[in-house]
Amino acid sequence: MPDILPEAPMSIDSGELVRWYAHAQRDLPWRRPGVSAWQILVSEFMLQQTPVARVEPIWLAWIDRWPTPSATAAAGSAEVLRAWGKLGYPRRAKRLHECAVVISAEHGDVVPSDVETLLTLPGIGAYTARAVACFAYGARVPVVDTNVRRVVARAVHGRADSAASVRDLDDVAALLPADATAPTFSAALMELGATVCTARAPRCGLCPLSRCQWRSSGYPAGTVVRRVQRYAGTDRQVRGKLLDVLRDNSSPVTRAQLDVAWLTDPAQRDRALDSLLVDGLVEQTADGRFALAGEGD
Repeated sequence: MPDILPEAPMSIDSGELVRWYAHAQRDLPWRRPGVSAWQILVSEFMLQQTPVARVEPIWLAWIDRWPTPSATAAAGSAEVLRAWGKLGYPRRAKRLHECAVVISAEHGDVVPSDVETLLTLPGIGAYTARAVACFAYGARVPVVDTNVRRVVARAVHGRADSAASVRDLDDVAALLPADATAPTFSAALMELGATVCTARAPRCGLCPLSRCQWRSSGYPAGTVVRRVQRYAGTDRQVRGKLLDVLRDNSSPVTRAQLDVAWLTDPAQRDRALDSLLVDGLVEQTADGRFALAGEGD
């Protein structure tokens, strides 16, 4: 009998993907020539759990107002929280401000280029550190977000969906081309997941990849049960309502002014306010009023 050779492991043709990206990529402002490492870092903070369409106008206004870490660091915490607007998860704004202060004071107003140093900065985790190193400095490092994880699960492993795994970085690192196209490949992999190989309605007819294990296997159904994240009526919504009151007032407000922002459930409102105080997004004045961080004096 002839020897049965093991099937070659699936991979992603980097040339196919990079060529597709050259004409299919979205025109996002943080991808344009001349954008600094700091401005790319700001986009990565804003894009966490937030759609591109909501981020773009706020990013443009932010960069126009505070183009450097030192400019952001010089702004007050309340200014930063107001500029963050409706992006949600406002702790990101606070951490971005803290990050700007450290870069300005300890790194000569220049965003570090290596992953290890980036990981020491406030608000920067494994994904953001690698994204900045890759997209701002062209480092050959694996960048793994939800979109990348999904493409790899389908094209390489033949699974419809994926869950975070300790193997993710190694999987993506093994796919990176050895030449200077590695950063472009990383951006293209992410773009493919965001625009074509989407979670709910993948447009496989537009996929540039000639080989996909999921397609070859007949599109087996997924096994991960995804819960739809509810916003209406949650503590997140109540926190947003309370912050809206404070953003709309340049001086501290009374408890009564905050109370009318959420009359549905007073206990939930109290819980949301307490969490904002704990997170350092809201301050209480000596006379018992409330203000955005930095405006409670």
